Amino acid sequence: MAEAITSAPPLVRRRSIGELLARDLRALPIVIGLVALWIFFATQSDVFLTARNLSNLLVQSTVVGIMALGIMFVLLVKEIDLSVAAINGVTSVFMAKIIVEAGVNPWVAVPLAILLGALIGSLSARWVTYVGVPSFVVTLGLGLALNGLQLILLPATARYSLNGTGLEKIALINISGNGAWLVLAIGVLAFATLVLSEATSRTKAGLETPMMRAVILPVAAAAVFGLIVVSILSAHKGIPLIVLIFGILLGLGGYVLKQTQFGLYLYAVGNNDEAARRSGIKVHQIKMAAFAIAGGVAALAGVIAASRTLGVGVFSGGGVGGGTLLLESIAAAVIGGVSLFGGRGSIHAALLGALVIGTVSNGLNLMGVENEIRLIVTGLLLVLAVSIDKLIEKATGQQSF
Repeated sequence: MAEAITSAPPLVRRRSIGELLARDLRALPIVIGLVALWIFFATQSDVFLTARNLSNLLVQSTVVGIMALGIMFVLLVKEIDLSVAAINGVTSVFMAKIIVEAGVNPWVAVPLAILLGALIGSLSARWVTYVGVPSFVVTLGLGLALNGLQLILLPATARYSLNGTGLEKIALINISGNGAWLVLAIGVLAFATLVLSEATSRTKAGLETPMMRAVILPVAAAAVFGLIVVSILSAHKGIPLIVLIFGILLGLGGYVLKQTQFGLYLYAVGNNDEAARRSGIKVHQIKMAAFAIAGGVAALAGVIAASRTLGVGVFSGGGVGGGTLLLESIAAAVIGGVSLFGGRGSIHAALLGALVIGTVSNGLNLMGVENEIRLIVTGLLLVLAVSIDKLIEKATGQQSF
C-alpha cells in the first residue's frame, strides 16, 4: 500500500524591520519623534501642554496640513509642484477681488477660487506631460509668474480686507459640547468603515488580512487619538471648523487612495510609469488629475488662511516667492512619510507631518527662539526624513506602498 504523503505547511516568511517600516510601521518613527518633541517642549514651557496652546497648535497646522495633503498626490506620481504656494496666494487674491470689487457672493467666489486653482494645476501638468519639461522647472516658472499676477490683482493699498464678508466665520466657528462628541463618533465610524472595506477587499483578493492588525488596532488607535484631541479642544472652545474641514479632507483623501481605481493608478504610476502605461493606464491623465487636486486644495488652503487673517495681500500664499509656506508644505508631506521617489505614502502623512512642523514652530516660539533657528530645524528635519526614506528603500530593495 502506498504510503500517504503529507505535505508540510508552507513557510511564512518573516518580514524584516525595513519592510515593516516601509509598510505597516511607516508612521511609527514619526509618532515617536512627535511624542519626543512634545515631551521636550513641555519641559521648556509650562504653556505648551495647555488646552489653549494645543488648540492653537492644531489651528496653526491646518493650512500647512491641507497644502501637504494636496502635494502628496503629486509626489505619489513621482513629480513635484513648486507653484502650490503661489496658487494659494493668487487664488485667494482673486477671490477677495471679486467679492470686494464685483460684489460676488462668497458662496460663489470660494468655489470659483478652488476651480481656478485646479485649472492652474492641470495646465502645468499638461505642459509637463505633453511637452516633456521637468515638473521642477515648469512649476518653478509658473510660481514666479503667478507671484507677478498676484501683485497685479492687488489694489493700490496692496491688501483686500475681508472683514464683514462672512468669510471670517470660517476661522471663528467652533463646535463644542455634544456636537463635538457627535463629530468624533461620526469620524471614528467613517474610519472604521473605510478600514473594514479595505480589509474585505484584500481578503476577497486572496491576501492575508489579520483582523486584529488590519482593522481592530487601527480603529482603536483612531478612537483613542480622537478622544484625546476632542477632550483637549473641548477644554478650550471646541473643535474649530477649519480643523474639522482638514479632518474631512483627510477622510476623503484616504477613501480615494485606498478604495478607488484612481488611487491604485496613482501608486502604479509613481512606482513605474512605463509599466503603468503598458498596462493600459492613461498616465498623462492621472498626472493631470494629481496636479489639479494639488492646485484645488492649495486654493482651499488659501481661503482658510484668508479667513484667519481677515484679508489677503502680498503676504498671501506665504508672500511673493512662497516664503516658508512652500518649504513647510513639502516638508510636512515628506516628514509624514510620503516618498519623494514616488509610489509610497499614506493619507496620515499630511496630518503627522503638519503636526511635526506645527509643533516645532509653536514650541520654539514659546521658548523665544528666533525665526532663523526655526527655519534651520525645519530644513534639517526635511533632510533627515528624506534620508530615512532612502535608507528604508535600500533596506527593502524595492519601493512599496
